[in-house]
Amino acid sequence: MSTKKNDISKEKILALKDAIELLGGKWKFCILHNLYNYETMRFKDLQEMALGISPKVLSKELQELEDNLLITRTVNNTKPVTVSYALTPHAKETEDVVNALIDFGLKHRKKIKEK
Repeated sequence: MSTKKNDISKEKILALKDAIELLGGKWKFCILHNLYNYETMRFKDLQEMALGISPKVLSKELQELEDNLLITRTVNNTKPVTVSYALTPHAKETEDVVNALIDFGLKHRKKIKEK
């Protein structure tokens, strides 16, 4: 195997590892998917849409997405104070990946049910 091919392969593996680490977990795809559809959502709305997520876990996932420049957090000057979340332009690049996973998941569920 040539060194050049090996370097490209290593780069792709590292990029895949980075992407999985960034988007991995049970909830990040769900959060992103909801934000694609609603653009801006409040914490409570995200919690309701991500069936089964605890507030603590949602906070952690949102913080990680914000730290990785995929969402923005806005504190709204309302009474009571509300916080809303929105996708960054960078995060919109993940939409095709999420939709591909949804398509695969739907096909897989159908295949398993047919079994």
